[in-house]
Amino acid sequence: MTVRASWWLSLAGLGLMTLAPLAPPVLAQPVAPSPEAPTGRIAKGTAAATKDMVAAANPLAAQAGREILAAGGSAVDAAVAVQLVLNLVEPQSSGIGGGAFMVFWDGKSLTTLDGRETAPAAAKPERFLGPDGKPMKFYDAVVGGRSVGVPGTLRLLEEAHRRWGKLPWKQVIEPAVRLAEEGFAISPRLNGLLSQEKYLANDPVARAYFFEADGKPKAVGTVLKNPAFAKTLRAVAEKGADAFYTGEIAEDIVATVTGHPTNPGDITLDDLKAYRVVEREPVCGTYRAYRVCGMGPPSSGGIAVQQILGILETRDMAALKPGPEAVHWLSEAGRLAFADRALYVADPAFVNVPVKGLVDPGYLRSRAALIDPGKSMGKAKPGEPPFQKTFLFAPSEGIEFGTSHMSIVDRDGNAVSMTTTIEDGFGSRLMTRSGFLLNNELTDFSFTPVEDGKPVANRVEAGKRPRSSMAPTIVFDRDNRLYAVVGSPGGSLIINYVAKTLVGLLDWKLDPQTAADLPNVGSRNGPTELEAGTEAEAWKAGLEAKGHEVKLIDQNSGIHAILVTPKGLDGGADSRREGVAIGND
Repeated sequence: MTVRASWWLSLAGLGLMTLAPLAPPVLAQPVAPSPEAPTGRIAKGTAAATKDMVAAANPLAAQAGREILAAGGSAVDAAVAVQLVLNLVEPQSSGIGGGAFMVFWDGKSLTTLDGRETAPAAAKPERFLGPDGKPMKFYDAVVGGRSVGVPGTLRLLEEAHRRWGKLPWKQVIEPAVRLAEEGFAISPRLNGLLSQEKYLANDPVARAYFFEADGKPKAVGTVLKNPAFAKTLRAVAEKGADAFYTGEIAEDIVATVTGHPTNPGDITLDDLKAYRVVEREPVCGTYRAYRVCGMGPPSSGGIAVQQILGILETRDMAALKPGPEAVHWLSEAGRLAFADRALYVADPAFVNVPVKGLVDPGYLRSRAALIDPGKSMGKAKPGEPPFQKTFLFAPSEGIEFGTSHMSIVDRDGNAVSMTTTIEDGFGSRLMTRSGFLLNNELTDFSFTPVEDGKPVANRVEAGKRPRSSMAPTIVFDRDNRLYAVVGSPGGSLIINYVAKTLVGLLDWKLDPQTAADLPNVGSRNGPTELEAGTEAEAWKAGLEAKGHEVKLIDQNSGIHAILVTPKGLDGGADSRREGVAIGND
């Protein structure tokens, strides 16, 4: 670990870290609202270690992962510890009340696990239509039990640990138990997000935990203890994930969801008991001399990233360097990928997603041929990929949100790329008496179940998993050796964040920190979006000259990347958030 990374971690652990002044909330922008508002930047340098590394969204979570790695734990052991600590220190983003996707490399083979939330058995396609038959306003749907899906994160952690864990289950849970009981200092970011939050204090359990008696958020540096969560984790340590999906904790979840006074949900004990993790086929493709692998449906992330890279491969991106010409190609490739995503991608148990066709090299070359080097295409239309069966669904762009991400490499060369979520910032704004927030994942479904007389592929259905944009990614070199572990939170913007970072690493040969900190740019098949307050603002005129409609917006990524080098491991943690990359020498 570098001296700089160690110094920064020590300050963060003492609650002494400072952030830039809070930017205003981004929820009023005429684009999909951001899952988490920006809270300033923290200057960071690239971290280096020789044995292992964790890049995670909070220094205390990364420290828990490093502690487990130092004790001889595997990358999966560390991931369990990191996630459970994130539940405490970054509760707005992820936790056991939500879901996750994991991409795991064991040195020989790649496995992807789907711990995405599911819709309750009682869910109907019209779930988010109001009495007038029109889609509900977003936060009218989010706040309360209606938006809560059956959580999958804890079952995923247990399944991954069963397969690839080295240390006892109790041991990897212990760092989070200890922190919940002893307490941790509220970070500037958590305080800043609480200060901008409009709905959380309406929940009595959350209000008692996060806010003072006068309704103000607890101050930066306040020691926050969560004995209820410690009790939950001790039960899980003793009885496994069954302690969460059955019994007292499950009853608490059901009561919290169904007992909301104005917007109750319909999760049952049977829904929780029936939840299962699904192993999916990885989505892999070549880019230059590399093999890039990610998560398949119900995530759209792996497919869309592959499509963007496949289109960019027709262009010499290394020669372009960051600037308006590179943004033109990233943006146009993004339009084409998001057009296909809107039509074709949903839960594969309900929709025959033509994954093979969507990432077919020949198909992607044909899509790249639609790009005019001198002019934006505007709104792209979905293509007709090969290998698809009759597709009778309507497109839906939807509103999807963000999360947390961790990248981990252990001393044996095993790697975890895991993106994890409770959906919107602070989820459904419901906190259980068991000490954790519940997701609002069902609002990742299309609110409109039918378009132009056709059913929408991503409509709500009982037992279905909502489409996601999460894109945990692992990259291999030409000899199939581990090269990079990458991912980010950020809702549907995740796809562009990860694609930008991969171009930075693979084409521009940047270190992970520099690649993560590049200005965020791209298109979600609407305007070309440039990150406000960065050098990308200077590229606006050049893009407009090519016919782009350009929007300057906050793009609050949380990229965590690890690069394997001849000397060991280099890591980067996005300066836009409070994460850190640390390891053992």
